[in-house]
Amino acid sequence: MLVAEHITKQFAGVKALDDVCLEFPAGNVTAVIGENGAGKSTLMKILSGVYTDYEGQIRFKGQPVQFGSIRDAQQCGIAIIHQELALIPYLSIRENLFLGRELTTRWGLLDQSAMRRRTAELLTELRMNIDPDTLTGDLKVGQQQVVEMAKALLTESEVIIMDEPTSAITESEVTVLFGIIDDLRKKGKAIVYISHKLDELFTIADRFVVLRDGRTIESGDMSAMDHDTLIRKMVGRQVLVGREHTAPRTTETRLVVNGLCMTHASRKQTLQLNHVSFTVGKGEIVGLFGLMGAGRSELLEALFGLHPGRVSGEVTIDGRPVTIHAPKQAIQAELALVPEDRKRDGLVLELPVQTNISLTALHLIETNGFLQDRKETQLAKQYIADMRIKTASGQQSVKYLSGGNQQKVVLSKWLATRPKLLMLDEPTRGIDINAKTEIYKLIQKLADEGMSILMVSSEIPELLAVADRILVMCEGALTASFPIAEATEDTLLKAAIAGVKPLKSSQPLA
Repeated sequence: MLVAEHITKQFAGVKALDDVCLEFPAGNVTAVIGENGAGKSTLMKILSGVYTDYEGQIRFKGQPVQFGSIRDAQQCGIAIIHQELALIPYLSIRENLFLGRELTTRWGLLDQSAMRRRTAELLTELRMNIDPDTLTGDLKVGQQQVVEMAKALLTESEVIIMDEPTSAITESEVTVLFGIIDDLRKKGKAIVYISHKLDELFTIADRFVVLRDGRTIESGDMSAMDHDTLIRKMVGRQVLVGREHTAPRTTETRLVVNGLCMTHASRKQTLQLNHVSFTVGKGEIVGLFGLMGAGRSELLEALFGLHPGRVSGEVTIDGRPVTIHAPKQAIQAELALVPEDRKRDGLVLELPVQTNISLTALHLIETNGFLQDRKETQLAKQYIADMRIKTASGQQSVKYLSGGNQQKVVLSKWLATRPKLLMLDEPTRGIDINAKTEIYKLIQKLADEGMSILMVSSEIPELLAVADRILVMCEGALTASFPIAEATEDTLLKAAIAGVKPLKSSQPLA
């Protein structure tokens, strides 16, 4: 269906793709696998018309094609569903689907009934029984993924590129998505599937293509591959994730949270956080697990002062009570928060790497109120080297870095503040196995040096590999606390399911 021949693409003298050759057959799900920075996103942007300046040739159904825009690729029959969904929350499903391709009557007026009818047909085809006039912003993330797929089907796309489609959806939504993908495969569509979750690739993919350092390494049938071999092909070496769990690093308490509550932004009678109490020791890694909507991110945000006026309770750091109504106060209290959405909340994408790193530590790079370029460059060089950030220079725009390297920039920005408590919200979401391993090692190193870590993750194996203790949340309340030696996937999931009684304690949970 689609063939890429000898594709080469450069950015600022750096080769993102180097003579890449691959093919995507009809009626197959082809997994494109590789580390962050391997060239996957760049290649997909070329295939979908985002990047138009490159060397090499694209063939669609045997014919050479050259796209001058995304619209050209869509008209040809190629659609891409980005990891960051491109939907307007204030428009309905119908309006999002037909935005830029509205149907009109013979009098030139919008044909609302025709668009509503076609939207309903597509949603039924995609197993989503919902009113076409529902606001997109009111949908769950998994449902928004389905709307993106409906946009691709509306244009009768024959090649559908999916970039990390399950990164922010629940297991039940993943099951629905896989069913839809299977239907599309049976209809002869070519599905290009990008994901770092190797387990799901073995479930859904027919074929694989491995990219490494901008080059095609190998392709073949997924059935002939195993997990460890695939990882070695991705990174060029064996990667070991996890560590031996030892006795607790310390008995000294760093953070005490007692009776923390947070009201809902619009429903004032509803508690998003319900009397949450726990502690974090000095140099301890505490994992925070729960299903979507459990309140994990809200807990970190409340501690960081992002919801002033809605939060009550007591917070103590190193035995000293603190009141935090704004991020500035949280930073002064030596807290740091690496947010879940690095592009929206963690980075200024248009600014250089070194500026992003120094944003939280301007006091370190100023003299008499004036910012010093030399000091900023020196600070950035230190973290680029220490964190092994792959960038042409500190002056390179951070938007051109891979997801894993962008995450390292966010981590560097907060480590520059020298925090006592580092809060991590899904720190490895959307990054490859090797970058994950580097971040795991960094987390353990920081804990060994005495920094306290509070880490949210939706991946149970990740928490079991990294944490000293795991807290479980459900519907805004803490429902369990497990020393790592007692934590299993089964016990964590049981404690995360609605209906489990929250832990009631006047004392913080140790």
